[in-house]
Amino acid sequence: MGKRILIVGGGLAGTIVANGLCRQLGQELRDGSVSITVLGTSDTHLYQPGLLYVPFGRIRESELFREQRKVLDRRVPYLIDPATNIDLEAKEVTTESGKTLGYDYLVIATGSRIMPQNVPGMAEGAHWFYDLEGARRMRDALDAFEGGKIVVNVNAPHKCPVAPLEITFMLYDYLTAKGLMKKTEITYTYPIGRLHALEPVGEWAQGEMDRLGLKYETFFNTKEVDSKAKTISSEEGTTFDYDLLVTIPPHQGAQVIEDSGLGTGGWVPTDREKLLHDGSTDVFVVGDTTNIPISKAGSTAHFEADTVVDNLSSLITEGRWARNYDGKVFCFVETGMDTGTYVWFNYTTPPNPGPPSQMVHWFKLAYNRLYWLSARGLL
Repeated sequence: MGKRILIVGGGLAGTIVANGLCRQLGQELRDGSVSITVLGTSDTHLYQPGLLYVPFGRIRESELFREQRKVLDRRVPYLIDPATNIDLEAKEVTTESGKTLGYDYLVIATGSRIMPQNVPGMAEGAHWFYDLEGARRMRDALDAFEGGKIVVNVNAPHKCPVAPLEITFMLYDYLTAKGLMKKTEITYTYPIGRLHALEPVGEWAQGEMDRLGLKYETFFNTKEVDSKAKTISSEEGTTFDYDLLVTIPPHQGAQVIEDSGLGTGGWVPTDREKLLHDGSTDVFVVGDTTNIPISKAGSTAHFEADTVVDNLSSLITEGRWARNYDGKVFCFVETGMDTGTYVWFNYTTPPNPGPPSQMVHWFKLAYNRLYWLSARGLL
């Protein structure tokens, strides 16, 4: 029997791993010495960063989705059957339908999910753009907004760490263009003592917010939202009134991770260089699923997935390790409706955001179009 590679998760990370392995292990797939199976939860693939543009009407919903079967290499079986248990000792994954799938190598790419219900009142009183329904509701709320107090509330942990800054600067430009910024006050809250987890990004963001006259409150860990009174309160004792509350909800990993006893909060303990489950030699963890303290972002998933592809292919064909992951992350940052910057960093090099420009904004818009090549592992 050939080597069985089982990938649990059909998002960006799992898809890139599958497609990359097909390119590097083409001969092995043809002669049957290797098989690759992807276990997913949906027949559609969502370009999640595109949700940022939905509240502003800057992207069509149809641009956000592709059939997952068409994104995956045709040689890879794709099963829409969510995993319910991962047994590392037995080297088996059980699915919702009751199937049991064995493996020789496992790739866990189960991603993350928003949990607004973890904060009392948040689901009822706040708007967000981290799923399509939330982005639609926020679009409707912005259409009806005529001025007042906006609170942009950031909770941890969350994916796409620059998105809270992007939505804040985009709101400023959007409301300015509508003539409403003169009647609007925007306050940005963050749970630690600066405006972003990465200190250089936080310092840059503070300068930009000061320049635009935006308010901010650090050490704001959300306690509750009162949707009737339209207030949001922190564990530290601060309360803000709002007319529109935009929140970055807290995130957790997939339920199957906790149910399988693989990690707290749905995050899997992961070697930050090898991307192996701690103590394992045959279980890789990639994308949002890891507990590595770096950005849970699409580019992180991409660079990690490329590393897993190289190492899995090398282990199977040469019996050796290929390379370690260096913590590389690259994120475009929208700084308004028509300007942007970017941050690049790794484990040893801190980020250094540059001055916003229209050209970087165009680069990000171009990448939005090229995402599907990225998912296929061609970019």
